[in-house]
Amino acid sequence: MSVDPPTLTIAPFATARGTVVLPGSKSISNRALLLAALSDGATLLTGLLDADDTRIMIEALRTLGISVEPDGAAMRVRGSGGRIPNRRAELFLGNAGTAMRPLAALLAWAGGHYRLDGVARMRERPIGDLVDALNSLGARVGYAGTSGYPPLLIEPAAPLAGDHVLIRGDTSSQFVSSLLMAAPLIAPAGGLSIEVPGALISQPYVTMTVQLMARFGVAVAQDGQRFRVPRAGYRAPGRFAVEGDASGASYFIALGLLAGGPVRIEGVGADSVQGDVAFAQLARAMGGQVTLGPDWMEARGPAAGAPLAAVDYDCTEIPDAAMTAAVLAAFARGRTVLRGIGSWRVKETDRIAAMAAELRRLGARVEEGPDWLAVTGPTTWRVATVRTYDDHRMAMCLSLAAAGGSAVTIEDPGCVAKTFPDYFTRLAALLGRTAGTPL
Repeated sequence: MSVDPPTLTIAPFATARGTVVLPGSKSISNRALLLAALSDGATLLTGLLDADDTRIMIEALRTLGISVEPDGAAMRVRGSGGRIPNRRAELFLGNAGTAMRPLAALLAWAGGHYRLDGVARMRERPIGDLVDALNSLGARVGYAGTSGYPPLLIEPAAPLAGDHVLIRGDTSSQFVSSLLMAAPLIAPAGGLSIEVPGALISQPYVTMTVQLMARFGVAVAQDGQRFRVPRAGYRAPGRFAVEGDASGASYFIALGLLAGGPVRIEGVGADSVQGDVAFAQLARAMGGQVTLGPDWMEARGPAAGAPLAAVDYDCTEIPDAAMTAAVLAAFARGRTVLRGIGSWRVKETDRIAAMAAELRRLGARVEEGPDWLAVTGPTTWRVATVRTYDDHRMAMCLSLAAAGGSAVTIEDPGCVAKTFPDYFTRLAALLGRTAGTPL
């Protein structure tokens, strides 16, 4: 593999086959770390993702006084029983939304003084809907800069105001998940009712949160978009195994479709709690052959070498994996429309604008709207250097474009460290490329 530090050039490829074992899910890893930290007892977390976002969460928990230490290949978290030992802290959370949002909700009632900040992009990612819901219950969360955005300043809360709260879920499902995870510790004796009026995007992530809370001893009653959370303490399960990352699986499913396969993905499958497993359905709709087992998937190209089919697809339930579909769409015959992706606008970058710009750079025709993207593939793929916008998913998705027959150079390939540090090594192995040869 030939890597120039600021860039990585991927030579054209036509075949890929083999097996890849996925790293742990970021979404599950950071939720499990937080729930374990709040539990009564110790939890051994196995399969935990070792990447930037989980390191940020671990460091934040340690700064707050929680013991999180390696135990062989696992991580042992000694829970604090719902209490935060350190009542004053400044936390730098990078661009990790799965750390910023839940920690804001938790610390709002920790009885201390906290400042939560991140990189420049984090200061552009909205958090006002969560803060409004917290403050309506008596929290004292303010802004150190622009209203509605980090950095946040948290002071000891007033007594809980009522047993019912409304929270919007049309910008990010993380707001709802964050409030849910904090709720058992602040709920009145009769429980706390959380209601999401209007749209709730990325609902499978909220379902995941409820399921993980149950694994840590708190049962949430759900009726549509109304949740009833009891006043309860989290209980350490003793041992918790983190699934492989379903969003990460999408790149290798797509690789199997584009380069024949078979590509087998181990670590996540039909039994997963992650919504992005449904990317397999989109891949099938485009003509791919995708098989699922309990904790594995296998992907091959369309039967008889047929081209991928264009689709008009609602991606509301698979927002992260849908980015991979945008690149697949450039290989399909016809115009593909991906809908329900408005949350891309407030992710690590404005992903709709970024994906449109880079696919055009590669020769595709792209139209974009507030919450949709339409892609028609190029007649001839261009040799191009593509930008990644410090967004791990842009780098991984765009690497697949080299299946078009032209080399693709990825700027800042190291940004994949956010969730998948050795992605390009895994890709090289499936392409049959060894160390010392160009990727």
